[in-house]
Amino acid sequence: MLLKVVSLSQFRLMRVIGRGAFGKVRIVEHRESRKLYALKYIDKEECIRLDAVKNIIRERYILEELDHPFLCRLRFAFQDKHVIYMVTDLMLGGDLHFHLSRQTQFSENVIRFWFAELASAVRYLHMKGVVHRDIKPHNILMDDQGHVHLADFNIATHIQPHKLLTSNSGTGYYMAPEVYKGGGYNEAVDWWSLGVTMYECVYRKRPFEYDKADDLHSAIRRGRVHYPVLPDRPISDECLAVLQGFLELNPKKRLGYGDLGWAAVVRHPFFRSINWIKLESKLLIPPFKPATGNNFDLTYDLEELLLEPPPRTFHTLKRHNKSMMANSKDKLDLLSKEERDLLMIEEKFKHFDFT
Repeated sequence: MLLKVVSLSQFRLMRVIGRGAFGKVRIVEHRESRKLYALKYIDKEECIRLDAVKNIIRERYILEELDHPFLCRLRFAFQDKHVIYMVTDLMLGGDLHFHLSRQTQFSENVIRFWFAELASAVRYLHMKGVVHRDIKPHNILMDDQGHVHLADFNIATHIQPHKLLTSNSGTGYYMAPEVYKGGGYNEAVDWWSLGVTMYECVYRKRPFEYDKADDLHSAIRRGRVHYPVLPDRPISDECLAVLQGFLELNPKKRLGYGDLGWAAVVRHPFFRSINWIKLESKLLIPPFKPATGNNFDLTYDLEELLLEPPPRTFHTLKRHNKSMMANSKDKLDLLSKEERDLLMIEEKFKHFDFT
C-alpha cells in the first residue's frame, strides 16, 4: 500500500498565534480528520542565514522520540522547496507569559499544579536523555482546560552519561549559574530554569533583572536569590522551600537532580497534596482554566495581514545545478556552504506522520 506523503495542501491555514526566529506559528485544520493543530513554518533561507540548520534537524528528531502528556508533541513534519513545516499539538490556552502579563496574581494552588505538571515533563525528558535548555514562560503552553505543556525544543539536545555540555545555550535570565561559569553543565540546568520560572509566577518578576548582560551574568554566577516578604499576601514556607531547592547554586544539591532527585520532588511538602498518578493521567481538574476568548497576541494576525506574505511565497535560495548532483565527497566540495546546508535540509529533515 502506498503511503500518502504529508504536504501543506492537507491543511487549511487559519489564524496566526505566534512567531519565532524563522517564521510564524498558526492554527491549521487537518482536512481529512478535521482536527486542529499548530503549524510552525520555517523559512529555509532564514534558517541557513542564521546557521540554525543543525538545530532544526536535531529538534525534529528529538520531538519524534517524545510522547508525554505535558509536552507539545510532534504530529507531522514535512518540507517543500521554500519552507520546513512542523505540526504539533495545538494549545488554545495561550502561553504562560501571556497569562502572567494579564493577571496580577495566581494562587499557590494554581502554581503548585502547573509546576507539578512541568516537573513531570522535565523528569521524562531527562529519562530520555534530553535537556531542554530553554524553559521559560514563553515556552510553556496551556491547553483549553488549563494543563501546561513544555514546548519549543529548538536548542534542546541529547546528553550522554558522565559527559558535560559546554555550549552557552538558553535565554539569559533563565540560564543556570554553571552555564555562565564555564567548565560544563548537565541536565540540572533545567531544574534551575524551572525555578526561575516559578519565582516569576510567585513574585511577578525574575530573580535576576539587569539591563546589562555583564551585570546579569555576574549576578547569576553568584546565585544569591532574594526572597522578599510581600506586604499584600503571605508566601508559605513550603513554597519558599521549593523555590530555594530549584534555585540551589550547587547543581549537585539542586532539587530534582540526581538519582534521588525525583523522589525529593514527589516528597517535597509543597507537592504533598499532588496525586502524581492521577496528575500524569490528566485526571486532575486544573485549578485555573483559561478564558474561552482570545489567549494570543492580536499583533501576530495584524502583522500577517499588513506586512508579511503567507508561507507559500517565501523566496528561496537559488539552487546551483551542482547541489542536485549525487552526494559524493568530491561534488560536495564544489558547493557553497549555503548549498550544502540546503542539501542537508532536503536529505535529513525527514517526513513524519504520527498516524
